[in-house]
Amino acid sequence: MEKIIRNFLEIKFLNELKHKKKPNSKYIVKKVSSEDFQLNKFFYKQIGKNHQWNDRLAWDDKKWINYVSNPNVFTFVLKDSEDIAGFFELIYHKSKSEIEIAYFGLLTDYMDKKLGGYMLTEAIKISFSYKIKRVWVHTCSFDHKNALNNYLARGMKIYNIETVSTKSA
Repeated sequence: MEKIIRNFLEIKFLNELKHKKKPNSKYIVKKVSSEDFQLNKFFYKQIGKNHQWNDRLAWDDKKWINYVSNPNVFTFVLKDSEDIAGFFELIYHKSKSEIEIAYFGLLTDYMDKKLGGYMLTEAIKISFSYKIKRVWVHTCSFDHKNALNNYLARGMKIYNIETVSTKSA
């Protein structure tokens, strides 16, 4: 049995966001078309292989297409000039007036370059542009070693912690 610690974090007001500036002008966050499910699938597999993201590995293309076609799912990529560096998926829960940062990560070549803070700043700013009451995310002990600290450094606060046991592989 392996214990996984899962932290749930939230930020309720844009003015609580502690901004991290863009490291240099060649980086940009851009929304991508919901028609390009292969991009979500690529990021999920490439970033997720290091963090035990496995719930979507069994999805066929139809399930991916249905997911990214949902009008409440938004995908953004971090670009380094023309190259892709990272991504995040936002899920708009309209009835609760909140946005969940469902997936967030950088490709291996872009880790440890101070890009996570900038990308999270942009994710939170974009989320609040939807006139919501809060942005939330969960992170666990399988995620990047800096993930929790990045969320906290941007002004998010832990509102729940749970420990889950899993069978070891």
